[in-house]
Amino acid sequence: MSKIYDISVTITDKIPVWPGDPNVVLERVSKIENGANANVSRVSMSVHTGTHMDAPYHFIPDGYTIESIPLEVLIGPVLVVRVPDEVEVIDGDVIKRAGIDPAVERVLFKTRNSQFWPALNSEFRTDFVGINEEGARALVETGVRLVGIDFLSIAPYDHSRPTHQVLLGKGIAVLEGCDLSQVGPGRYMLYALPTKFGGSDGAPVRAVLISE
Repeated sequence: MSKIYDISVTITDKIPVWPGDPNVVLERVSKIENGANANVSRVSMSVHTGTHMDAPYHFIPDGYTIESIPLEVLIGPVLVVRVPDEVEVIDGDVIKRAGIDPAVERVLFKTRNSQFWPALNSEFRTDFVGINEEGARALVETGVRLVGIDFLSIAPYDHSRPTHQVLLGKGIAVLEGCDLSQVGPGRYMLYALPTKFGGSDGAPVRAVLISE
């Protein structure tokens, strides 16, 4: 029997955000208890908050924006790769050892980052595992169309631009901020649909895995 895994993090005003990005503001502006007809809330936050997807336009000046990512990239079989906890950066050698089959179009990397989410408060961590430029180029060579990871950036904290430019420059969808803490390595079906903001460099995503 198949099982559904919600790999999206819950967005609250306590969620960590990238340094310099606005904090989450989620508030009710109409309240039934105050006489309103219905409860109505509004939200203010970066489009790169929590589980989200980067569009090429995030780092590529003439890249396409989030609403233009093809749906067939966002839905389909995915390989979850477990990266050993001692790995501090996903480089070309780590990608090669992962043994990603040429038929794989989507891959999610579960790293030691997954330990952060269950106990995470509003503190942002800079010691997360990311993919460096060499690893990104190795991924391009595999032919993948979507790459995801279990923290807020696909790239290491202090070297974000090169990795993003390599992946987004090739039109590879980047899914960040996944909670893979309850997911084992293996093959799943992925559904990762970003909010359809027009002209945006990114958008929040409700992402789920379904075991095959």
